[in-house]
Amino acid sequence: MSTSSEQHLVALVGNPNAGKTTLFNALTGENQKVGNYSGVTVSRKSGSFRSPHGKKIEVVDLPGCYSLSPQSPDEEVTRNVLIGDQQDEATPDITVCVVDASALERHLLLAMEVIELGKPVVVALNMVDLAESRGIHLDPTLLSEELGVPVVPIQANKKKGVIELKQALRLPFPATGAPKWNTSGDTESRQKARTEFAQVICGEAARREDDGTLTITDKLDQILLHPILGWVALIGVMLTVFWTIFSWSSYPMDAIEGAFGSLGDWVGATLPEGDFNELMVDGVIGGIAGTLVFLPQIVLLFFFIALLEASGYMARAAFLMDRVMNLVGLSGKAFLPLLSAHACAIPGVMAARTIDSAKERLITILIAPWMSCSARLPVYFLLIAMLLPQANSIQQALFLLAVYALGVVTALIAARILKGRIAEDDTPSHFMLELPPYRLPQVGYLLRHVWDRAWAFVKRAGSIILALCIILWALQTYPKPAEGTPAAEDSALALEESYMGQIGHVVEPVFKPLGYDWRTATSVITSFAAREVFVSSLMVTYSISEDDDEADSLLQDRLAAATWPDGRKVYTPLTLLSLLVFFIYALQCLPTSAVVARETNSWKWAVAQLGGMSLFAYLAALAVFQIGTLLGFT
Repeated sequence: MSTSSEQHLVALVGNPNAGKTTLFNALTGENQKVGNYSGVTVSRKSGSFRSPHGKKIEVVDLPGCYSLSPQSPDEEVTRNVLIGDQQDEATPDITVCVVDASALERHLLLAMEVIELGKPVVVALNMVDLAESRGIHLDPTLLSEELGVPVVPIQANKKKGVIELKQALRLPFPATGAPKWNTSGDTESRQKARTEFAQVICGEAARREDDGTLTITDKLDQILLHPILGWVALIGVMLTVFWTIFSWSSYPMDAIEGAFGSLGDWVGATLPEGDFNELMVDGVIGGIAGTLVFLPQIVLLFFFIALLEASGYMARAAFLMDRVMNLVGLSGKAFLPLLSAHACAIPGVMAARTIDSAKERLITILIAPWMSCSARLPVYFLLIAMLLPQANSIQQALFLLAVYALGVVTALIAARILKGRIAEDDTPSHFMLELPPYRLPQVGYLLRHVWDRAWAFVKRAGSIILALCIILWALQTYPKPAEGTPAAEDSALALEESYMGQIGHVVEPVFKPLGYDWRTATSVITSFAAREVFVSSLMVTYSISEDDDEADSLLQDRLAAATWPDGRKVYTPLTLLSLLVFFIYALQCLPTSAVVARETNSWKWAVAQLGGMSLFAYLAALAVFQIGTLLGFT
């Protein structure tokens, strides 16, 4: 059935790394929309294009899979859509199977399963340039004759063959011939028949000239997958990423601070003096500045993750990490969701859908927030700068790498513990990973990916920070001290008597064992809505305007000078370490908890995760401060 008399539905299906999404982008351009399939949390990406004959065609990009025998929620959705069993989803009129021409024998197995459904199919033979560079001689005509469906050679990343593919999707859709391979018997015998047939036709339609010459990918893998050199390379890549974040981001950060400083000065001079002036300058402009000033580091992090993924190195890192993951009861499949969580826990949690084992999927979701996400970076940068005031960017990068490593190691230990306490499931975990050839990433893809992630961060975090900054401004401004009282002449005393000061003194006894005074405790409480708010909250409590050109250094100076009533410094190295540990472990992101509840279909797990991580963060920070104090550290 089609979606309407005027519009027809095309489904894209293929193995991961076959270039399916690249083809989707080439077909649809900007006419794309993303949502969720009804009744499940799997994302639905669709778009539209016009055929050469003017017909409007909707195309849906189905989740990547290796088989129509589903082992994960993503694969189940792909199968259900193709057979017309997905809730509120029309059955595709025709399916385009995207296969990697350089690994044709393996990719044909899924295409053959789709052909067996008996519905119209077109095979998009992608990456023909890569196959030919490897000495593979392709015969699309012979391949089409043997499979009984049209086969169109394409190069999706350069939009070659896309017009020919659109022409193949003409009406009436091409009929699918009867399969030439055995389709009877049980699952195992049918899979064996497909494998044998794929080997035979690839021997004729994809003949390889094997002269023994190693490809560039083979040569690189000899180093990057080496048991020792591979780990050296992985650590070097991670260190380079962190060093770059510290060193390159300073210039745009200074520019953003200067721009908002000038804007704040102009607004402050334009508006009449009073509460509204202060609200706009300190609350609104300061709140926006507090979000955007850290955007360069976050953009760089998103960029490097996209670069590693697009170049093909990410899959190698997952392969290396499989050995480590096995030690804690997980597989290399858990690596990609956990690495994604370093950008943001939400996509990391959602990426766990690709894990076939329900138990492993749940464990991955539960430990993902301990991967230090980009929202923690503003806090880390502030605390590390105060802990290492004289350090260079390399030393700071090493310290940041150690902070990230602490979260990762603790998460893996937690996974090992959870592995023995969560009931086994019926689906064994299979680690099957496509190692794509190394490629030069497409600049357009990288820019679009970084823009989408950065804009999503600004929308999500920016709105929260702006709202909370306005609330914090109101809490620290009211009630105003009466004229003639000491508080009217002393801004610090006025702050202490404000609503914020009152709240801070109430929660101070809870956080004082961790080394936090009432101002720090207030900022920690507000950061549970979003971690990024911590720095903005400190600026408000220490009466610093975020649009000030020197806001960051001024905040560090005031924190360094802050004292307890008896004259002791508040922000000692122990206190800073305690704060670092707390932010490594605390789940201060309510949107993440909502996504966890949705992905696990249970608020029980989400609440248990939020409570358990918060308690662990408190106890870990308490241990750091109290043990350090007993040992005589300051």
